[in-house]
Amino acid sequence: MIVVHHLNNSRSQRILWLLEELELPYEIRRYQRQANMLAPEALKQVHPLGKAPVISDGVRVVAESGAILEYLAGRYDAQQRLTPQNEEQALQSRYWLHYAEGSLMPLVVMRLIFSRMGKPPVPWLLRPIGAAFGNGVRKGFIDKQLATHRQFIERHLTTHSWFAGERLTLADFQMSFPVQGLAARGGLNNMPATQAWLANVMRRPAWQRAIQQGGELDLAAE
Repeated sequence: MIVVHHLNNSRSQRILWLLEELELPYEIRRYQRQANMLAPEALKQVHPLGKAPVISDGVRVVAESGAILEYLAGRYDAQQRLTPQNEEQALQSRYWLHYAEGSLMPLVVMRLIFSRMGKPPVPWLLRPIGAAFGNGVRKGFIDKQLATHRQFIERHLTTHSWFAGERLTLADFQMSFPVQGLAARGGLNNMPATQAWLANVMRRPAWQRAIQQGGELDLAAE
């Protein structure tokens, strides 16, 4: 039995989506973020880094979203429902699978961190300085970089129904979390193709079942 060690409000939601899409049986073991938004220490009993997502499949433990997606598809997608149909689609799928965490998510996370520099747990005397510094970095660097990425994604999805082409692939699972993060903070304004892609994702029965199992994502707080 596959066990998903599921941290609320986290990347593990896309693992649940894949499992539902493949119609695989699985068990959820739930973990709640602490007040500081970090994962609880109990997750270190599963994997030394104590991060989510992580799954166990028998004696095998697999961590990191991309590695988990590739492992599950390679082992259990016998009908190759998520396999790209040609070499170009395979290259696109691989690219977006790595782009999601290698290029886009660092900026999304940086924006969240710098937006909170004027809030607890920063000492109250330092909050005005922290807020001014954080806003300066956001406006002077992060937001400009994110604007470039948003344009890049939108141009791509203007000519592709899914990230690798006309067929759902692992790239779409991997990109779902950062695109949701952008959407939650108003980052999909003037991005109709990306909005349409996200709407198509959220209409899928497997996505809806995954939300029922794992809970709604709340990525808007800053």
